[in-house]
Amino acid sequence: MADGPPRSHGLWVWKGAAILEAPSGAERLRDFCRTYGINEVYVSLFSHGDLSDVAAVSALAGQLHAVNVRVEALLSSTDADEAGPHREKLLDHVRAIVRFNSQHPASRIDGIHLDIEPQQRKENKGAGNLRFLPGLVEAFRAVRALAEASGLSVNADIQNKLLKGSLDERRALLQSMPRLTLMLYELSRADDGTSSDQKAQKLRAASQQFLAMAYQDLPGPGSATLIIGLRTPDYGELLPQMLKTLDDANAANAHYQGWARHSYNDALKGSP
Repeated sequence: MADGPPRSHGLWVWKGAAILEAPSGAERLRDFCRTYGINEVYVSLFSHGDLSDVAAVSALAGQLHAVNVRVEALLSSTDADEAGPHREKLLDHVRAIVRFNSQHPASRIDGIHLDIEPQQRKENKGAGNLRFLPGLVEAFRAVRALAEASGLSVNADIQNKLLKGSLDERRALLQSMPRLTLMLYELSRADDGTSSDQKAQKLRAASQQFLAMAYQDLPGPGSATLIIGLRTPDYGELLPQMLKTLDDANAANAHYQGWARHSYNDALKGSP
């Protein structure tokens, strides 16, 4: 990717309002990003349907921009694949970010990061059950249209079963967004007794397998690049090493955009 965009090294930050309200919360997040090579954060900025303290959000963006870290508003839903009130609520949150940026041009939010999980609903469970995919793609496209018109980047989390669909299903998914983040979870457990080399080998093989699966028979431009997300419970203290494994294993793959770690909140557990 030497001639392409820089790799994304992302971080999910849930309960953003609590992070912002904590003493030196923004500064601690900033320092964590510098320590672990994070260049973008996905922060949940809405509490009870409203944008968190706008002054605190502005200050957070300023702190992170000062160390070259992008800020994406993390928007979550289990129902926004359905047209109507649920999707409109999601779009209203996008509009709120657009308004925030117009009022705070010096400390603007850089993008929208979607965590839409219709697979959590009972009717959508099951390895081959992709009945929700058309609605999910429609939601992605609707958010993208709003966001990009206002200069916001867009990204969305996906589970690996979405890459196991038909060619037409994968094409629709991969052309609905410029970037997607694959949640590559539960390959290992932090306490499963395997060595770091064994974990790395399994991760290397799985990441390459899913990248190949995603783009099979989809040549040419127009498809999303993939970020691969890993989580703390699977690797514990080995997580930074496993993230480096992803970069090393997929350096030559033009579809690979980088990694993201889930989550900052796990790193805060037990801290003073």
